[in-house]
Amino acid sequence: MKILLRLFLLFLLAAIACGGYVWYQLKQPYQGFQEAKILDFPLGTSTAEMSVQLQKAGVIRSATLFQLSRYLSPGVALQAGEYKFDRPLSTLDVFRKIARGDTFYYELVVPEGQNMFDIAESIKALNVFPAEEFLTAARNPAMIQDLDPAAPSLEGYLFPDTYRINRQTKADTLCSTMTHRFRDMWRKLNTRADVHQIVTLAAMVEREAHNPEERPIVASVFRNRLSIGMKLDCDPTTVYAALLNGTYRGKIHRSDLESESPFNTYVHAGLPPGPIANPGLSSIRAALNPATTDYLYFVAKADGSGGHNFSTTIAQHAAAVADYHRKMGK
Repeated sequence: MKILLRLFLLFLLAAIACGGYVWYQLKQPYQGFQEAKILDFPLGTSTAEMSVQLQKAGVIRSATLFQLSRYLSPGVALQAGEYKFDRPLSTLDVFRKIARGDTFYYELVVPEGQNMFDIAESIKALNVFPAEEFLTAARNPAMIQDLDPAAPSLEGYLFPDTYRINRQTKADTLCSTMTHRFRDMWRKLNTRADVHQIVTLAAMVEREAHNPEERPIVASVFRNRLSIGMKLDCDPTTVYAALLNGTYRGKIHRSDLESESPFNTYVHAGLPPGPIANPGLSSIRAALNPATTDYLYFVAKADGSGGHNFSTTIAQHAAAVADYHRKMGK
């Protein structure tokens, strides 16, 4: 009996020692890679498949230890997705990270005044999904037409903000998130104004007025012109028309100014058919509440401030334009 008891105690001590060693290994940080690793686990990836990928990438020391972590937590579900590993983690920490669904994401920064072509370029730089897919989704106005039946696309409603996306993000999903952000903003403004007209005007204000304090004044110039049937002559609309036609060459050419595109406000009076960019809250408020002025013209100042000289008459405007060219040495 004593021999059996001793054998049992030895076996128990060995089991405790073995368990302690395994537990130590599970909690020991490990890094078998030089550069950050991003691993993608599609929906349906098994624990065994995850463990092999993690070991091959040098994220964990042993696939067996990772699978053991799974056996120790039978009720925990591992989440599909893309994960970034850029520092030493223990096998348990890696397991918990995936169990939490702590997936890696990219930040898509959309500044005020960007159009869908600008956003597509940012998506292209992140390399999360093809930029063409985003443009295809953005050109379809269906998800905003309940709010703006006249919208020719989602332009104007892709609200400027910072968005988290990953390789599982779909273009339609991103557009839906962006337009919902616009809806939230518009609802908080508590206005009954025509959303189509306001956002179309706000987009031009956003592209023309770099200084926030000038936005209500620029909005007043456009409003004043609209009230007397005067063409808006807004340069950014000609750029947008060229972008839509695929003919933009980095600056405005005479052919752009003479384009028959309905977005070209040098040819057509009134507002363009829709927004030419995605305005921020400040420009939308300026479009809702323009300053009270008699101005019909503005031209950029030559001091690099981003400000403008505003004029009431064509003679005053011509003098301001001449002063600008003189100071710029043109």
